[in-house]
Amino acid sequence: MTKTYDVIGIGNAIVDVIARADDNFLELMGIQKGIMQLVERDRGEMLYGSMRDQVQAPGGSVANTIAGCGNLGLRTGFIGRVRDDALGRFYAQAMAKDGTDFPNGPVKDDTLPTSRSMIFVSPDGERSMNTYLGTSAELGPEDVPLDVAADARILFLEGYLFDKDKGKAAFETVSRATREAGGMAGISLSDPFCVDRHRSDFRRLVRELDYVIGNEHEWLSLYETDDLGKALETAAGESGLIVCTRSGHDVVLVKGEEEAIVPVTPVTPVDATGAGDLFAAGFLYGLATGADLATSGRMGCVAAAEVIAHVGARPEANLKALFRKEGLI
Repeated sequence: MTKTYDVIGIGNAIVDVIARADDNFLELMGIQKGIMQLVERDRGEMLYGSMRDQVQAPGGSVANTIAGCGNLGLRTGFIGRVRDDALGRFYAQAMAKDGTDFPNGPVKDDTLPTSRSMIFVSPDGERSMNTYLGTSAELGPEDVPLDVAADARILFLEGYLFDKDKGKAAFETVSRATREAGGMAGISLSDPFCVDRHRSDFRRLVRELDYVIGNEHEWLSLYETDDLGKALETAAGESGLIVCTRSGHDVVLVKGEEEAIVPVTPVTPVDATGAGDLFAAGFLYGLATGADLATSGRMGCVAAAEVIAHVGARPEANLKALFRKEGLI
């Protein structure tokens, strides 16, 4: 049966607001360098007001991945929650402009504003993210269009959704709808702190879902060990397909008895925002088109290298042209 969507995602719909800042500024503002931290509304407004020459773009981890899949020509959709305000309308229009359906649309009469993340990029390319979740944290089962979920070949889920019971329920609802209709569903582990908060649920999802993507810190946290080999061996024994990225080092992919080690060419980042998100986009393109593990991993690396070469978490170049140049398609 032909599906309308090659890949859909569900996650936080966040407007990224990006500006450059040096370490002195970060210290002055009390911003912890290199991590994502949640902020309350008042602090979010204060940080937003401190930004200069900022760039605004639709964001959210899984939404960035889906945008990358759309850049590659896949038929895509994204399920998220925004308010019918200026940022929310910007978000929905920007997703549509990039070729991704945003089926549930902005919510009218919402009491919370559209989510935004103030991202400060240091001279070394490191990004410090300060996220006010706003209405995206209220995403629930009522926001899930079941016909869209059932009409997807591949579903990509955001681990951050587990931070609220409503998000967790939405996660379970969309996953069940996609898989019962014959599609695949997988998850991004999101970050080590997210794994810490939801370890038992995430271990269950490794066993239940079709694929899991995480970086080395997330896998180590998941299995509470300092031995990455041991963590990945455990995961591979429980999951149909696992992927481990290692920030400039070889990527490991395991599917049953098949294993691929994909070397990474180190790149000095202009802005590291979106590296993991775009790796996932390249990998999912490989999965959607029937590429082998090694090729899918290389596609992820090429997509990640493109996005860290400029400011912003979404690709500016034609990723498929880059794949052709590398002999991947």
